[in-house]
Amino acid sequence: MRHSRKLAGALYAAPVAVFVLVFFVAPLLLVGRMSASDWPLLAGDRGINLPANYEGIADNPLFWPAVGFTLKYTGIVVVLLIGLSLLLALIVADRRKGTGFFRSAYFLPTTLGLASASLLFFGFYSPAIGPLDPMLEALGLEPVSWLGTPTAALWSTVVLIVWKFAGFFMIILLVGLQSIPPDVYEAARLDGAGRMQSFWHVTVPLLRPALGLVLILSVTGSLLAFDQFFILTKGGPDNSTVTVVQLIYREAFQRFDLGAAAAISVVVLAALLVLNIVQFRALRKDA
Repeated sequence: MRHSRKLAGALYAAPVAVFVLVFFVAPLLLVGRMSASDWPLLAGDRGINLPANYEGIADNPLFWPAVGFTLKYTGIVVVLLIGLSLLLALIVADRRKGTGFFRSAYFLPTTLGLASASLLFFGFYSPAIGPLDPMLEALGLEPVSWLGTPTAALWSTVVLIVWKFAGFFMIILLVGLQSIPPDVYEAARLDGAGRMQSFWHVTVPLLRPALGLVLILSVTGSLLAFDQFFILTKGGPDNSTVTVVQLIYREAFQRFDLGAAAAISVVVLAALLVLNIVQFRALRKDA
């Protein structure tokens, strides 16, 4: 009987195990193999050249600018996303007339794919078909090159991402807010705490798990940014908006060097693992 249960459990787990093996473990091993090899895209594996691919990362003229831009973009997006999503969650937390409508409205951009949203905003920013420049001209203002300068391209992309994901993170924080017992606020009120004191000393500490999840998701997603910059800016102007993932794409499919691209991928993966471990430990320690 016990043997049959073990067999049944193994059969239930087998599809998931096969999926993980085929789509996660095998590609990861292949990337590791590529990173240690001279592997042109069109010529195939030419043999081990370790550590040439890794030594070449620091010599890549776009690597450090891409790292710096990715970190700058991540910092801006994470701060704005957490702040706005928390504000939206606080606005729609109370059950009153119209709350359901606003919850749905704030969440609606999340249902749109990132590539589709990027194309939508590309149209908005376009001087040929977009509505923004005609609106500025109607107000007597000069048209803006929304994607034509490094600063404008960065902030135009930030606006897209905040619009796209603020509603999703709002839902996560809203669930966290609704899990806080009302008795805690009542006790704080009886102790003389005002709204701001209750927010900082009751809401924020009890919301820490939800805030931690939002932090991890937003940091990881921002560090791996690709679609929005590939569609909106193509890394321009003058390579000023090239992210680390875009650099990997360029190495693989424009310079046709899969070995160098795989080496950068391994470095990025290692950095993300370390960062996530640090975040998880910090959250566990605070809890």
